[in-house]
Amino acid sequence: MTPNPTTAQTPEQPSPAPPVKLPGVQPCDVATATPAQRLAIGQLLADSFAAAYPEDPPLIPAQEAQALSQLLPTERHVTFALWDAAAIGYARLAFDTEQNTHLGHVRLTVHPQRRRAGLGRALWTAVRAAALAHGRTMITFGTDSRTPAAGAFARNLGATPALPMRQSRVTLAELDPDLLTRWQTRPDGDPYRLHVWTTIPDAYLSRMADMMMVMNTAPRGELEQDDWIITPDMIRSWDAMIQEGGETRYLMATEDTRSGRIDGYSEVFWHPDRAALVYQGATAVRPEARGQGLGKWLKAAMLEHAQAHCPGARSMQTHNAHENAPMLGINVALGFTPYSTFTEWQLRL
Repeated sequence: MTPNPTTAQTPEQPSPAPPVKLPGVQPCDVATATPAQRLAIGQLLADSFAAAYPEDPPLIPAQEAQALSQLLPTERHVTFALWDAAAIGYARLAFDTEQNTHLGHVRLTVHPQRRRAGLGRALWTAVRAAALAHGRTMITFGTDSRTPAAGAFARNLGATPALPMRQSRVTLAELDPDLLTRWQTRPDGDPYRLHVWTTIPDAYLSRMADMMMVMNTAPRGELEQDDWIITPDMIRSWDAMIQEGGETRYLMATEDTRSGRIDGYSEVFWHPDRAALVYQGATAVRPEARGQGLGKWLKAAMLEHAQAHCPGARSMQTHNAHENAPMLGINVALGFTPYSTFTEWQLRL
C-alpha cells in the first residue's frame, strides 16, 4: 500500500540551536571600578594562572585586584572587561606618555572555561582601537608555552615572535655549595663591595638608576623599542608598589670603592603568601666591568641569600633570551633547568 503523501511521517528533525549571544566588551576603568569588580578580575587572573601552572603557589585574587591600578607617574592604562555573572575576560593596554611613545603593551586574558568562543578576538578588537586612538603604532605582548593557544592566537593576529626566552628553575636545596663559595671568593685587594638592600638608600638612588639602565644592553631580539631611561622617581614608585603588595625585593649591588660607581646588580622578588617560589628579576653588569666575575658573584650570593631569608622557598625562577649566551651559561652552571618558553611578540598596527 502506497502511503498517502499528505499523511506520511518523515523522521523528526531537530530544531536548530538558537545563536549564542556573546557578552559584550565593556570599558573598565580599574581606578573607579567597584571593589567587587576589581576582585572579580583578580579571580579571573588567578584562575587563568592556576590553569597554566597548577603546581605553583596560586595567585591571590585580592592581591591581583590591588595591583590592577598600580601605575608609574608617566604610565597610562586603558582596560576592558567581559562579564557574565563573573569576569570572564580582561584586556589592558599600557603605555608611557614620555618614552617609546610608539609602543603599547597588551595583557589579554580569557577564562580557561570560556576560550575558543571569540571572546579573545573581541577583546583584541577593543584594545587595538584604543591603541590607535592613543597614537600607538606598535603593540607588544607576551605568551608562555604553558598556554599553547596563546601563541596560536598571536600568530593568527599576524604578530611576530620578536624575543623568545627560556624560563628556567633551580631547586634551592640542590645547589652546589662549593660552587657558590668559589663564585663568591674575591681576589686580594678587590675594590668591589657588595651591598644588600630591600630599599635602595637615598645616597645610592641616582647611582642605581644609572646602573639599571645597563639593562638596555641586554639582547632585545627584533623588538623595535628605544632605550628606556630610569629615574629615581620611577624606582621609588616601584618601591611603593612592592610595599603595597606585601612583596619583598632583595637587591644586591657591587660598588667600585675607588669611584663609588655601581658596576653590577641583581634583584629577586619573594612574597610570604607564595613562599615556595622566588622570582629572579634583572641581573646586569656594566660592559666595561665585565670579565671580573661580578655576575657570578651576584648570582651566587643572591641564591645563598634566598636560602637564608626567604622561609619556605623551594625554587627560584629566571628567564633569559635565547641569544643571551653569557647569562644563560651562568644559570646553567648553577643548575637552572628549562621550565617553559616565554615569547615577547610585536605587531605593527
